[in-house]
Amino acid sequence: MKFTTAIRACAALICFAAMAIAGPAYGQSVEDFYHGKILTIVVSADAGTPTDIIARQFARFFVNYIPGKPRAVVMNVVGAGGMVAAASLQTRQPNDGTVIGFLQRNNLYIPLLDPRQNRFDPRKVRWLGSLNKVEYCIVSMTRSGVTTADDLTKKKMYIGATGFANEDRTLPALLDEYLGAKMSIVPGYTGRGEVYLAMQRGEVDGWASTIDGLQQGEPVRMLADGKMKVLLHLGWSSPAPFANVPNLSTYITNPDVKALFNLFLLPFDAGRPIAVPQGVPADRLDALRAAFAKTIADPAFIAAMKRSGYPIDPIDGSAVEQIVSKLYATPEPQIESARKLIFSSH
Repeated sequence: MKFTTAIRACAALICFAAMAIAGPAYGQSVEDFYHGKILTIVVSADAGTPTDIIARQFARFFVNYIPGKPRAVVMNVVGAGGMVAAASLQTRQPNDGTVIGFLQRNNLYIPLLDPRQNRFDPRKVRWLGSLNKVEYCIVSMTRSGVTTADDLTKKKMYIGATGFANEDRTLPALLDEYLGAKMSIVPGYTGRGEVYLAMQRGEVDGWASTIDGLQQGEPVRMLADGKMKVLLHLGWSSPAPFANVPNLSTYITNPDVKALFNLFLLPFDAGRPIAVPQGVPADRLDALRAAFAKTIADPAFIAAMKRSGYPIDPIDGSAVEQIVSKLYATPEPQIESARKLIFSSH
């Protein structure tokens, strides 16, 4: 009996020792985990672009609200309109809470339309939120002779675009198909800088630009000196900076066509959505979401973003998830029309 009791006591001690060794991995606090760690921020755009500028500004403040205050490192991953970065976040990056992704709004619906993009599913990551909404417009070089929205249906112009699935190609393609525009789209540019260089060289005449992208760098000078004009806002109302520019409500009245446009426009409310891989431990996910909430409420961050020309208009992670749910509830006829649009020019 004493021998059996001794064996049991020894086994208990061995078990306790094993638990003690394993303990830090399971019982480690969020603060302990992040202390001394690097938080990698995967940015789905080139350095110097609006998305990159916003991500770097965000990172400075965000890490201060994460327990343990990790050091932020930005990693730019470009290609396929942000889908390369999105796929990397879901399939290649660690899911321990040390990586977040600054993605693109088209990442929310492209996997729904393009079965080849199955390495990313917006329903299978966890969303922290989005810092701002995105608005698009069509711009053209004045020398092209296309200087008004009405000219889009009268004169041919060449439009530069980046990824084939990005909005800067799909939105002009929608206008060609349903508005009767005469834009010839040239995809394949690596980023906005390359497109603007092509516009200045005369290789293309214009492109679909974000509104905030017109408010910094070379586009500001091009608009000021009259070399470039904003023709059409790609939304149902025109934003304050270009309130006198016509918008889609003037030209798109068919309800079914409007529903198709909304498939592409709805994600604009999640302008640059921020995600972490599925599988991040619940306590770390909660901490990251709390840090996001504190960052967007920080007066210093709000002021810094405003000074840099990118005032925030944020939504939280649940709002991003609701957008994804609405997109995946789109009626099949609109899905099929959108798929034809995506694949028609291959």
